Amino acid sequence: MKKVIVYLKYAAGYMALGVIFLIVQALSELILPSMMSDIVDKGVIGLNGQDGQMQFIIAQGLRMLAIALLCVFAAIGVNFFSTKASAIISQRMRHDVFERVTQFSSTEFDKFSTASLITRTTNDIQQVQQMLSHGVRMVCFAPIMGIGSITLALMKSTSMSWILAVAVGALLTLIAIGFSAALPKIKIIQSLIDRLNLVSRENLSGMMVIRAFGNEQHEEKRFEGANNDLRKTNLFIQRVISLLNPFMIIIMNFTQIAVVWLGSKAIINSTLEIGDMMAYIQYAMHVIMSFLFISMIFINIPRAMVSVNRVGAILATEPSINNAKNAKQIRSARGEIAFENVSFKYKDADDCVLENISFTALPGQTTAFIGSTGSGKSTLINLIPRFYDVTQGTIRFDGTDIRKIDLHSLRENIGYVPQKGVLFKGTVESNLKIGNNNADTDTVSSALTTAQARFVADMPDGINSEISQGGTNVSGGQRQRLAIARALVKKSPVYIFDDSFSALDLKTDAALRKALKGYTKDATVLIVAQRVSTIMNAEQIIVLDEGRIVGKGTHKELLKTCTQYREIAESQLAKEELE
Repeated sequence: MKKVIVYLKYAAGYMALGVIFLIVQALSELILPSMMSDIVDKGVIGLNGQDGQMQFIIAQGLRMLAIALLCVFAAIGVNFFSTKASAIISQRMRHDVFERVTQFSSTEFDKFSTASLITRTTNDIQQVQQMLSHGVRMVCFAPIMGIGSITLALMKSTSMSWILAVAVGALLTLIAIGFSAALPKIKIIQSLIDRLNLVSRENLSGMMVIRAFGNEQHEEKRFEGANNDLRKTNLFIQRVISLLNPFMIIIMNFTQIAVVWLGSKAIINSTLEIGDMMAYIQYAMHVIMSFLFISMIFINIPRAMVSVNRVGAILATEPSINNAKNAKQIRSARGEIAFENVSFKYKDADDCVLENISFTALPGQTTAFIGSTGSGKSTLINLIPRFYDVTQGTIRFDGTDIRKIDLHSLRENIGYVPQKGVLFKGTVESNLKIGNNNADTDTVSSALTTAQARFVADMPDGINSEISQGGTNVSGGQRQRLAIARALVKKSPVYIFDDSFSALDLKTDAALRKALKGYTKDATVLIVAQRVSTIMNAEQIIVLDEGRIVGKGTHKELLKTCTQYREIAESQLAKEELE
């Protein structure tokens, strides 16, 4: 709850106005039964003379009408300001959650799944918004109405106070039973929504694979399992709430019967007036309705609190990769990358993925990495833009430890092409200019030509053609070439290609590498590849095996000195190509 209170400052004015209007509404509703009591006792029964009676009834009726209108106006004000405040707070929470997620390193993304992050940003914050919108009204309104009604009821008659005591006791017992039954289910419902989102995302993104393997029925059962778990949990909670309502109505009706029965005896004995009995009944109903609101609070707030804690877990998670104090800005970069005895292991892992990695990648040269699957190639290059931080050793950029360089400045000087060429919804141009929004037409055109993305010219609107979400309206090879062009548009001193040529045919691969050599002649180029043909002309090839460097040199040197490299080359190249 403290995490939500922090956000109240953003809407404190609206919240205060809402509470003021709520107090006015509650006081208005408390006054009306007493005024009605006066009409019955003084206007209808107590006053002599028809004219006097009518004048009192009309005057009192006008006062009641004015208070009723004030009550309506106050209720509108409460709804408006509480809704406004909750919307502002939820908007601010969504902003802060999204901002924090964008600061997360890969370590934090390993901790929170994508499906869970989506649920926390949407459904969980919506639960908090509903709690603030409805809960604040109930939290403030119910106690005022309950305490005020009990006080005014006792002022009307103390002899029937035991009726209210019994009714309140029965209500508290009922709420306690319902709350204890529903609370365990309420605590797990958000995690069930996480699971449903996860299964849905996997099915939608992997639909082609599911169809290819004829696995639709299995996935349908898997989805139904997650869906049924959520349905059963929701049904249980709703059934508990549904059972509370009729029992409360029964208590309400029996309370009315008891008040009328005892009140009528008191009227016969002249110890209670008819109007006071009517007012007492209304106050008793107010008390019961207040406890009905409280029961709703007890059901809704625990779920909202679970959501608050889930959202708070994101906000409380400090990114493991941050700027150092007095972090340096890169002014004019050469692009020299040096690994000095670098070792790395993932959080909670027992063994290192990389051990004692040392090499230097120089400007104007291509440094390539090759090795068997799982040898640590992608992990190694992900350390350069600090997606992860090294466990031991140092990585230097132009002689400076990258941990002492401003993160934004470091990444601004790196053109990065990931294994999966991710494109965003928009146009070809908007995707290419993500890294350099000020790029001119010549720069974009040159990058497309170098990346062998001439197909863009054949698209209906050329560079202004639409790209769908995830780039699903272009092929895998086209998506990869656009991702390469996007990195080239940055004109960075360092380029990283993480297995970015795998979807290209050999002819396109060769043409791209040839064009790339001229485009990046002054830059440091690092390439992760599976094909020897992609990297055989690199000035430096590093062979990795189980996280260790087992070979370093040119293609010809490694054929002679590195058994692992020769085995890879022999499996891919013809005998005459090895010479």
